[in-house]
Amino acid sequence: MKPILISGIQPTGKLHLGNYLGALKNFVELQDSHKYNCLFFIADYHSLTEVFTPKEKVRQIMNLALDFLATGLNPKKSIIFQQSAIPAHTELAWILNTITPLGELRRMTQFKDKSESAPQNINVGLLTYPTLMAADVLLYDASFVPVGGDQLQHLELTRELARKFNARFGKTFIEPKPLMTDVPRLMNLDNPMKKMSKSLPQGCLFLDDSPAGIKVKIQSATTDSGKEIKYDEKNKPGISNLLLIYSALSGKTIKTLEKEFLGFGYDDFKKSLAEITIKVLEPFQKNKKELSKNLGSVKKIIESGNKKASEITNKKIAEIKEKIGFLL
Repeated sequence: MKPILISGIQPTGKLHLGNYLGALKNFVELQDSHKYNCLFFIADYHSLTEVFTPKEKVRQIMNLALDFLATGLNPKKSIIFQQSAIPAHTELAWILNTITPLGELRRMTQFKDKSESAPQNINVGLLTYPTLMAADVLLYDASFVPVGGDQLQHLELTRELARKFNARFGKTFIEPKPLMTDVPRLMNLDNPMKKMSKSLPQGCLFLDDSPAGIKVKIQSATTDSGKEIKYDEKNKPGISNLLLIYSALSGKTIKTLEKEFLGFGYDDFKKSLAEITIKVLEPFQKNKKELSKNLGSVKKIIESGNKKASEITNKKIAEIKEKIGFLL
């Protein structure tokens, strides 16, 4: 039997190139490797920690469902579902809250960072985010979770909570292992000292950007003094970021690109980068446009995934409740 793999993405706005290279592209490759039983979900409960309106949330959830399918996630190969449609996620999150030391949550790097960046929105959900994430994983007996370095701390807490629950109530959970992904750290085109983010839209390459919009953003991207196309993160952060993007999209090493563009100027390099970015995103954008014509079909795919996920979690949450003494 193939091991179970699970991961989710929050519906908090338009996805950008960093999301594609760091998550979606990897999801499709893992699915198509046929090594795992894959589950991918829309982490809408997690997204409630940010400020939103109900109308925005509806659009964001549907847009992410479209992004999943347009990228190549296939309901015949993976279970694709909506977190909030599965009550067991929040049920188990509460149970795990009761065995999680407060100090463990307070030391989480993400909680500290978000509290500093948005001090006006320090809500309890930000603090208990890791226990909900642990529930997302443990409910499905997942053996693997694809993560970048910034999520390792949360996954280690998940493993710790699995051990703690098992020691107290008997063997119930699998300790999931991280499946490390080689995530390129893409920086903002306007300011290569800041990470690419939807909060800085002018320097962010969104998956839905038009070819004309992509060309404008890349042509106006910050570069550095001199003319040499060379990777030097310290002294040439602008062109280094563009090289990183080009390498991730083309599959060519940075050394190969440096040789290819030896003697060329920044304008030539940017034109070529814009062309390959447009080419890579074209199939995604075409698929998304077609899927958008039949949103009813997309909803049915998610509903089918919800049903499959519920069948798994209903059994697991019943087992968990029996272990803690809830079932008569």
